[in-house]
Amino acid sequence: MPYVPEIPWLKETPHAHKFLIGVSGGADSVALLHLLLGAGFRKLIVCHLNHGLRGQVANLDAGFVAELCAAHGLACEIDTQDVAALAEASGKSFETAGREARHRFFAACAKRHRCPRVLLAHHADDRAETVLWNLLRGSYGAKGMREHQKITVDGRELELIRPLLGVRRWELRRHLHELDLPWREDATNAEPITARNRLRHEAIPQLSHISGRDAVPSLWRAADAGEDQDEILTWALERAKVLDPQGRLHVPAMRELPPALQRAAIFRFLHSNGVGDLDRELLKQAAALLVPENKSACVNLPGGRHLRRRGGRMVVE
Repeated sequence: MPYVPEIPWLKETPHAHKFLIGVSGGADSVALLHLLLGAGFRKLIVCHLNHGLRGQVANLDAGFVAELCAAHGLACEIDTQDVAALAEASGKSFETAGREARHRFFAACAKRHRCPRVLLAHHADDRAETVLWNLLRGSYGAKGMREHQKITVDGRELELIRPLLGVRRWELRRHLHELDLPWREDATNAEPITARNRLRHEAIPQLSHISGRDAVPSLWRAADAGEDQDEILTWALERAKVLDPQGRLHVPAMRELPPALQRAAIFRFLHSNGVGDLDRELLKQAAALLVPENKSACVNLPGGRHLRRRGGRMVVE
């Protein structure tokens, strides 16, 4: 019998539900698609975005995905975006510009197909890399990928679903190999040209060597602990009633909280308003706005935005 990874989500989810699924043509997303088909899911709309970064090779990827969909009778959405131009215009990294382009593409597909659920092929190794990268960037806490995540894009709410977060990269490739299923290999994934690639091919193997054991499960556990802390914070902040009916931070309520909860409330407030790249130093500066003696009423945020204290409220402008 061919090897099939254990994926509880496939057994727990009704097969009659409709889903969008992001398929790049690479091993991970192709494996997810075949695992879904093997489990009996048929209402799938395959979504493929060409980032315009790899020339004719990317066109071949799109052709491969189109043929895969035709072979299985699946609806297919394919589009192209010039991510390099988007990154240059916005001053953002290729990775960030690409992610935002994909989210806008998914939102457009969700509108056309009246389906807000998007399946993504991120797996356990991706989750570990994300935890390590967030720690290195100075992010607030050990943040990893979540199986379920809701985001709002162009006024439309999407539910991102990652069924493979408990599955290792090697398991997906073993599944494809044993069934002799083809995929497209992106040669740039093996090159140490991005931070992600260097974490994957250099940092995590070195951490495993130093510790004498696989570092990936340790990074999972850090993410699990972070999620537990998030639940505790959610419980505490809901009872503190830090938001007013208009969704602004209520300064008098915030001043009643200990400093750690103040920073957590500000982090969530800024994140919900689309402010990224939040580190501890910025959160400390923002929390200083709560000090009555502080004459300053504004903190600069990434992306040219501002957190402002006005009339007993804190708002993002």
